[in-house]
Amino acid sequence: MSRLRRIRAILGVAGSQFRYDPGRTALAVVGIAVAVLATTVLAGVGVGVLATGEAQFDAADRDLWVTGGPVQFQPGTVGGIENTLVDAHTVAAELNERDDVQTAVPMAFQSVYVSPDGEDFETYVGAGAPARGPSVTITEGQEFSSEDVHYANGSYDGPMTHEMVIDRQTANRFNVSVGDTLYAGGTIATARQHEFRIVGISPTYSRFLGTPTVTMHLSELQEVSGTTAADRATFITVDLQDGANPEAVKAELEAEYPDYEVRTNDEQIRAILGDQAVVIASAVSLLVLSVAGGLALTLNVLLSVIYQQRREFAVLRAIGWSPWTVVGTTTAWASLLGLTGSVLGVAAAIPVTAGLNHLITAVVGFDGLVRATPEVLAGGFALGVVVSLVGALGISVLVARYSSTSVPGR
Repeated sequence: MSRLRRIRAILGVAGSQFRYDPGRTALAVVGIAVAVLATTVLAGVGVGVLATGEAQFDAADRDLWVTGGPVQFQPGTVGGIENTLVDAHTVAAELNERDDVQTAVPMAFQSVYVSPDGEDFETYVGAGAPARGPSVTITEGQEFSSEDVHYANGSYDGPMTHEMVIDRQTANRFNVSVGDTLYAGGTIATARQHEFRIVGISPTYSRFLGTPTVTMHLSELQEVSGTTAADRATFITVDLQDGANPEAVKAELEAEYPDYEVRTNDEQIRAILGDQAVVIASAVSLLVLSVAGGLALTLNVLLSVIYQQRREFAVLRAIGWSPWTVVGTTTAWASLLGLTGSVLGVAAAIPVTAGLNHLITAVVGFDGLVRATPEVLAGGFALGVVVSLVGALGISVLVARYSSTSVPGR
């Protein structure tokens, strides 16, 4: 019974401390909430950066990626990029004839000049890809009305459809919609000769690339960027038939096409991430920084508040409270601060994350780069509570050493 009464007394005093100075309590709670919020958001950014690349490739839903090696940037040339896979249409057609291949689609990405009036041009990424089929999401308008007819079995003398699909950011930037037109080409002179009609709005390729994108048929992008001679593409995506083994098909294709690189979806993700060591290091640094910053900020808040109350704790010792009873009181009070601050911090992290994602999407095109996953939220909450508890326990042991004759200010 004596122990129960002691616990009730500890909790009573801790609750009184929590209510006694609402201003100081509010500042402490806000300080811990900010620490938890910062930790959660930074950790969410770190997790999001690491997960975004994998998510983009998973969304592409392809089994194999055939490339001609690393894409080469060529400043000063038309398009600014040398796509290293040649004879793209021919290789894709040969792959489509295999029994274990469902579809093989060549795609290219080039820098193009885009203008709504043929006068003021801006540089955009042009995607030469089929904006049609189940893997492409059309939010407004329609998909391409036909296949890539301009290629015409390699002669490039078929009719150009001059159809274009753009993303919402591009539509807003040029104040255009379905049915309007945009000029596009590898040079300004070429762009003025090619007016494309917008047939649809789609986020598919802009999400994959993480930048505003204008999409046209591959042969038409090659035509306006001057790459028809070698039939260049960035890669060929391969979707296998149900039951086909990607590793086995990969081995066969590597033997059949020794000049090309063939990767599974996981290998392509690792290859992309392997070239982005700085990005990965930044993401890991954010995770470490979020935890270290949260620890430092939470402990600093507790130290400040407990230091301000050292007189009150010394008085408790002076009236006969045992050191461990003072420790228990301080720990219970700080835990209450940590619990309240952690709840507020996690609650605030959800709208803050949504706002940051909206801003990031508007600026750079990546959707959901900050990931407030249940694990991240739980980690932020646990950090606030556990650090408050452990920190208060350690600090209160020092506070309890005040003797009844060492009350500050006496």
